[in-house]
Amino acid sequence: MTEGTTSAVETEAAAGADESLVARLEQEGDIAADYLEGLLDIADLDGDIDMDVEGDRALVSIVSDGNDRALQRLVGQDGEVLEALQELTRLAVHRETGERSRLMLDIAGFRARKRTELATLGAKAAEQAKSSGEQVKLRPMTPFERKVVHDAVAAAGLRSESEGEEPQRCVVVLPV
Repeated sequence: MTEGTTSAVETEAAAGADESLVARLEQEGDIAADYLEGLLDIADLDGDIDMDVEGDRALVSIVSDGNDRALQRLVGQDGEVLEALQELTRLAVHRETGERSRLMLDIAGFRARKRTELATLGAKAAEQAKSSGEQVKLRPMTPFERKVVHDAVAAAGLRSESEGEEPQRCVVVLPV
């Protein structure tokens, strides 16, 4: 075989690995959903669990048909409770599978709204760095928030770095 060609066996192996990853992530989602349903029952909160796989992580969302105000208690101020629940859910998955989980939890659309806001912030910071020729340092952020900003900056054609120590770690957008 020449360099740059892929055999049918390699293609099949890659497809099998992708299917295996998706199956593992779906299992993580199922375990997380069971854990979160139990939590909702204990807290006497109404909510439906949605599961999806995006890239290399399972996404689990708690949504409500009616009033999201009750679920807002599970989000907390600036998503602090949500972050804690995500870690507890990851631990529940780890307990069942024995493997570290990168599962992402969203409640009442909080992370989806936050992702939109942060993508806009990242694009504006990239534009500011381009026009001024100077680096732009943003406020301290959680790992989730930093990842969204890094992705937005990369989409704008610039580089960014994280600097500092948790919980004061922030994104710095670098000019061209």
